Amino acid sequence: MLTKLDEIRSYGRIAAGIPVEQVLRQARLSVVLDRWMDENECDASAIQCWDSIQKNYGCATCLSMSMMGERLLPSACEVDVVGALSMYALLLASGNPPSFQDWNNNYGEDRNMCINVHCSNYPKSFFGADIEIGALDVLGATLGADRCFGAVKGQASAGPMTFFRASTDDAHGAMRAYVGTGQITGDPVAIDGGVAVCQVPRLQGLLDIMCKLGFEHHVAMARGHVADVLHEALVNYMGWELYDHDAT
Repeated sequence: MLTKLDEIRSYGRIAAGIPVEQVLRQARLSVVLDRWMDENECDASAIQCWDSIQKNYGCATCLSMSMMGERLLPSACEVDVVGALSMYALLLASGNPPSFQDWNNNYGEDRNMCINVHCSNYPKSFFGADIEIGALDVLGATLGADRCFGAVKGQASAGPMTFFRASTDDAHGAMRAYVGTGQITGDPVAIDGGVAVCQVPRLQGLLDIMCKLGFEHHVAMARGHVADVLHEALVNYMGWELYDHDAT
């Protein structure tokens, strides 16, 4: 337990006013998750993070998920199992810890830029130097901040990225996905949680495809341009239906 506490304290700056008991509660959760992942030989996970654990145990899961992700054990939010699969595919293709994000807001008037956010479980390496570990903002306002410690807050640093989303086509018993590349720009934005300002060529066309084909709002993202690796693996070897945004 002391080792896990030290790991948490060295992972980021704990927000002012957070009681030691809340950090201990998060450490216990992390120890249990680490043990479960090891005993079951799991390479990735999807956790019911909204909002059962907050109500029934009293902390967020984001920090534990972020720390697993940094150790190359990606963990997806809101029991998004195929989202976890998407993260793991990006990890294998890039070798870099993936994040899990929401396509969320416009960025000013640039129609090729957007703001992607989550509470967040972004791995530490996705951020710049300043990382705060505090309470969830939205759930903290409704359930109470004392039950929501464990959100990893900061802005993703600039650099090339690949986005990927797999989904199930239940009516046809098949898998489908989309993939593409872009940039995390690092442009300033005043939004809480984990934030990534992204630039994607022909973004409006991508959003159109996502809506028409019914893809979820969650997307996995990893550092580097590796869309060609995923294209080869999923189309040539696995026979998936894939929308490759870079090829349009």
